[in-house]
Amino acid sequence: MNLPRLLAAVAEFCRLRARQVVLAGLVLAALSAALAVFRLGVTTDTDALFDPALPWRQRELAMAKAFPQFSDLLVAVVEGATPEEAEETAAALAAALAADTRHFRFARRPDASPWFAANALLFLDEPDLAELLDRTIDAQPFLGQLASDPSARGLFATLALVAMGVDRGQASLDSFRPALEGFERALADAAAGTPTPLSWQRLLGGKLVDLAGPRRLVLAQAKLDLGALEPGAAATAVLRAAAATIPAVQAGRATVRVTGSVALADEEFATVAEGAATGMVISTMLVLVWLILAVRSWRLIVAIIATLTLGLLLTTGFATLAVGSLNLISVAFAVLFVGIAVDFAIQFCVRYREQRLSAGDATLALTQTMLSVGPQILLAAVATAAGFLAFVPTSFRGVAELGLIAGIGMLIALVCTLTFLPASLTLLRPRGEAAEIGLAWAGRAEAALVRARLPVVGLFAGLCLLGAVLLPRIEFDSDPLHTKDASTEAMTTLRALMDDPLTSPYTADILVASPAEADAMMARLRGLPLAAEVVSLTSLVPVGQPAKLPLVADAASILGATLARRADAAAAVTPADLRLAIQTARTEITRVLPRLKPDDPLRGIATALATLANAPDAQLAAADAALTRFLPAQLDRLRTALQAGPVTLADLPPELARDWRLPDGRVRIQVSAKPEAHDAAGLHRFAEQLRAIVPRAGGSAVTIAETANTIVGAFRTAAIGALVAITVLLLVILRRPADVALVMG
Repeated sequence: MNLPRLLAAVAEFCRLRARQVVLAGLVLAALSAALAVFRLGVTTDTDALFDPALPWRQRELAMAKAFPQFSDLLVAVVEGATPEEAEETAAALAAALAADTRHFRFARRPDASPWFAANALLFLDEPDLAELLDRTIDAQPFLGQLASDPSARGLFATLALVAMGVDRGQASLDSFRPALEGFERALADAAAGTPTPLSWQRLLGGKLVDLAGPRRLVLAQAKLDLGALEPGAAATAVLRAAAATIPAVQAGRATVRVTGSVALADEEFATVAEGAATGMVISTMLVLVWLILAVRSWRLIVAIIATLTLGLLLTTGFATLAVGSLNLISVAFAVLFVGIAVDFAIQFCVRYREQRLSAGDATLALTQTMLSVGPQILLAAVATAAGFLAFVPTSFRGVAELGLIAGIGMLIALVCTLTFLPASLTLLRPRGEAAEIGLAWAGRAEAALVRARLPVVGLFAGLCLLGAVLLPRIEFDSDPLHTKDASTEAMTTLRALMDDPLTSPYTADILVASPAEADAMMARLRGLPLAAEVVSLTSLVPVGQPAKLPLVADAASILGATLARRADAAAAVTPADLRLAIQTARTEITRVLPRLKPDDPLRGIATALATLANAPDAQLAAADAALTRFLPAQLDRLRTALQAGPVTLADLPPELARDWRLPDGRVRIQVSAKPEAHDAAGLHRFAEQLRAIVPRAGGSAVTIAETANTIVGAFRTAAIGALVAITVLLLVILRRPADVALVMG
C-alpha cells in the first residue's frame, strides 16, 4: 500500500470510529492539561539557557561559586539634595533590608565602610590632599567655635568672627567664599520659612566632595523564587516599601531607584510574559480571521479549532514530560504552534470543501481529500519538525528545548490533523458547497505570473543576489542590555551608572594566585587599549603614603586641640540665645558692609539675619535644626580622618578583603571597559584583548562575547542541520531532484 492509500485508510478508520476517536482525543487533552497544571513549571533562571559544560559557562559558574556575594543583587541607587541626606537615606535603607532575613541574605553599602572613612584622606591625590588640608587649617578659628558649640548659635558666632577678621584686616573672604555662599543660601531659606538642611560636607570638603559622586549605593542579595515569572518581585517590593518610609524620601529630598541583575531580569521577564500573552491573543485573532476567509463554515472552524487545541494541549503535555520547566525562550512554543500547526488543518479543510463540491458525498470527499492533500501535509509537517529539531544538538539550551518541543509539536499536529480532524468533520457534518470555492482574482493573478515567469524569477534572483551582497554587513548585537526596554527604571538607572568604571556593567574578572601576581598582571592589563580601570586587592592600599601621611599628621597636630571633644557640652540653645547671637553677627557684619563687594555673600547673610531676628521661636528652632543637622557628624568625620595611619594589606577589614581575596589566597582582578567598548563590536575587541593576556578571563564583558559566539554557532549548526535533513527528506518523499531543487530554491 502506497503512502496516499495508507493515509486514506487512516482517515476511513477515524471516520468509522469518529465518536471513539474524538472521545480519546478529549481524554488525552484533559490528561495533558492536568499534567501541565500540576507539573509544568517556568524557570526564569537565565543561566539555564546555556549548556553548563561550555568552557565559558564553567568559568562563570566557578566565579559565582567563589564570590557568591555578587549574585542575585538588587542595587538601590540613592540620590539626595545633599550628600548627607543621600548617605542618611542609604544607611536607613541598608539597615531596614539587613533586618529582613526573609527576603534578603544581606544588605550592605560598599561606599560607606568605616575603614574607608578612617583612611579617606589617603585615597586623595597628593595635590588635592594638600589643598584640602590647607583650607581646613585656614578655617581653624571657625572650626574651633563650631566644635565647641555645634549649633546655630555657634554658627552665628562664627560669622561674627569672620566679619571681625575682615574688619581688622586679618582675614580674606576669598578662601571662605564657597562656604559663605552656602551659608547665604541656607539662611535665606530659613528666613523665608523653608529651612533646608545645610551640607557641611560641601562647605568643608569643597569640590572634593564631588569625587564620591552624587549617588550612594545599597547592595542587597535577594532571595529569589525561580518558579515565579518575576523571581525578585517580592524582594523588590519590600525594598521600595522600606524606601518609602524614609523621611528624606517622603519629603522629596532623596530618591531611591532600583537596578541590578535581579531588577533587570524581572523587568525582562515581565516583558516576556506580556509579549507571550499579546502574541497568543494576536495569533489567535489572526487564525480566526484566516479561518473565516478560508473555510467560511462554522462547522469547519469548530473542527479546526478543536484539532488545534488538542494539538496544543498534547504538545504542552509532552513539554511537561520532556523538559519539566519552560525557559524564557521555550515558553514561545505555544505561539509558534498556533501560527504553524493551524495551516495543516486549513489545508485539509479547504481541499475537503473542494472535494465536497466535486464528489458530493461526504465520505468520498474525505477519502479524496486524504489522498490528495495527506502526503502534502505530511511532508510539510515533517520538514517543519526537522527544522525545529535541528536545534536540539546545540549548546544553546534555551533554543534547543524550544526546538524539541516545537519539533515534536509539529508531529503531534500532523497526527491530530490526520486522525482527530476527519473524526470531527464526520460528527459535525459540514454542509456541501453550492459553488466553486476560491478567489477569482487569484486565478487571474496566477495566470499572469505564469506568463511573466521569467521576469518574476529574474526579479527574485536579483533580490537574492542583493541579499548575498548585504549579508556580510549584518552584525549580531550580543549585548543582553539591548534586548531590554530602555525606558524602565532599572535600565535608565543602569545607564546613569554605566560610564563610571566602578559601577559599569561591562567588566572582566580574572583570578590569580597571589597579590604579587595580581600586581604584575595589573601592570599588563592597564596597557590594554580598551581597559578603563584595573583594580584588585592591592588597589585598596593607598599609594603615595610616605608623602601623604606627614601632611595628615601636620594637620592633625594643628587641628587636634581645636577639634577635640569638649568634656563639658555646650548649653542647650534657646530662642533668646539665637537672637543674641544673630544680633552680634549682624552688628559685626554691618560694620564691614561698606568694604564689601556688591555680590559679597555677607550682604545676603546680613539681610537673612535681619529677618530671622524678628522670626517666631518655632522658625528659629527650625532654622537651628536645618543649619546644624549634619555638623556634628561632619566634625566626627574630620576627627576620624585626621587619625589616619599607615595602611597595609594586613589592615584590610575581612568583609572588604573577601570581595577580592579567596580563603585559599587567590586574588580577583577586575577590568572595566572604556565607553567605546560598550557596544557589541567593542566588547568583542575588549574580550579578545583580554584573552591575549589571560585566556581564562571571565566576567560580564567576556560572557557577553562568549554568549554571542555560542548563539551564532548554535544557529549556524541548526541551519546546516536543517538544510541537510530537509533535503534528504524531500529526496525520500518527492524522489525527483528537480522538485527538490525547486523547493530548496
